[in-house]
Parts: sequence; C-alpha cells; structure tokens
Amino acid sequence: MTSQTIIKPTSTEIASCDPATRVTRSLLGYGVIAGPLYVAVSLAQGLTRQGFDFSRHPWSLLSNGSLGWIQITNFVLTGMMTVAFATGVRRVLRPGRGATWAPRLVAVFGAGLIAAGVFRADPALGFPAGAPTGQGQVSWHGAVHLLSASVGFACLFAACLVIAGRLAAEGSRGWARYTRVSGVAFLAGFVAVATGAGGSWSTLSFVGGVLVVFTWMSVLAAHLYRRAAR
Repeated sequence: MTSQTIIKPTSTEIASCDPATRVTRSLLGYGVIAGPLYVAVSLAQGLTRQGFDFSRHPWSLLSNGSLGWIQITNFVLTGMMTVAFATGVRRVLRPGRGATWAPRLVAVFGAGLIAAGVFRADPALGFPAGAPTGQGQVSWHGAVHLLSASVGFACLFAACLVIAGRLAAEGSRGWARYTRVSGVAFLAGFVAVATGAGGSWSTLSFVGGVLVVFTWMSVLAAHLYRRAAR
C-alpha cells in the first residue's frame, strides 16, 4: 500500500471557507473599492469635461449637464457600497464598544451619498456652460442635496471618532490616531468649503479632505477584511 499524508487545514483556512466569514469579507471589500471608484470617476470627468476647474468647482457640479448621469451614478454606487461596508463593519466589531454606532454612522454617510446623487446640486460658478457665474439660486433638490451631504459628512466624522475609540480600547493606538487625524482632516475640509464662498483654497481643502477620508476607509476596510478571517 502507498502511504498518504493527510494535510489538515489550519484554523485560518477553515475560517476563510466559512460562509458567514465569506459574506463579511465580501461586504468589507466594498469598503476597499468605494473610495477609489468615486475619486477615479470624478477625476476622469473633471479632466475631460469642458469648463470644469478643480480649483473652483465642487465635484457635485458634475451631476449637471448632458453627462451628469455619470456623476449621479457615481454617487449612488459609492453610497450603496458604503452601506454594504457598514454592514461588514457591524459584523466584525460586534460585540463590543462601537459595534452599534460605528456601522450606523457609516451607513448614514452612505445613504447621504445616495441622496446627494438622486437630488443633484444646482449649476453654479459657471459650470456647466450657461450656469450662473456665482452660487445662483438654490432649488428644492439643491437644498436636499446640501442637507444630505451635510448630514452624511457629519456622521462620517462621528464614525471616525467612534471607531478610533474602539481601536484605542483594543490597544491599536496607531490605528486610533490615524483614524482621528483622518476624521479631523475631513471635517476641516468640509468646514472650509462650507464657509469659503467658492474660493480656490476652500475647494481644494475639501478635495484634500475627501482624498484623506476615502483613503482611510479603504485602508480600514482592508484591515478589517484580514481581521475577519482570524
């Protein structure tokens, strides 16, 4: 008889094959790609659509014009992926500190992105062609867009603080500091664009805040993805 060596799977391999773990990791995977997708699509439009100026025009204005459906779709898809990511966060963090509120706050941010896509921003600052050169008059859907974005941004900042608290309690102080700094940078950018009256510095500050917080979300999602298999 020929001897055979029986190789037993490790606990990590067993966990990664577990259906519940696969679902959790799939949900977290949406958090990895949501930010890069939103940024890539927005940058591609900003570089190719005539008259768009990154130093003057918020990315929300890309929802207007004949190609506005692209940015609207971008908002909605990114929001849906963020909500899925929030579900994954809940599955990884429970039970324990932040397991309830962290995913709820992230989910509200995702819902805010969806609403910001459905209720588009008003044309302004000369974009698209024919738009008022200033802020212009705010329509009802423009007002809902601003409200949805504001609530979502506030919830994302709060989520950063809640998640930072959970990470610090677990002894991951480096991750906690990174999370807090990302949240503060994003909040600073939002406050700048909300009070800067269309100035270049305020618009670029907000772009920087968006890049920082979406990078954080992708990195955190990847971290939790690995953690889900343990």
